[in-house]
Amino acid sequence: MRERIIRAIAGSFILISIVLTIYVNINWLWFTAFVGLNLLQSSITKWCLMEDILKKFGVE
Repeated sequence: MRERIIRAIAGSFILISIVLTIYVNINWLWFTAFVGLNLLQSSITKWCLMEDILKKFGVE
């Protein structure tokens, strides 16, 4: 369940940052890159900050 929530959050962040890039400022692409780098890092290290945050909120 937690993995699905993490994927939904990451996907939402990417879509929101793309909309912000189009309508607000191109620098929002840095946020998209940040999310992508975090996904890549978590696939390599098997550690995800969002997972730790969800654990603290009691999400199983």
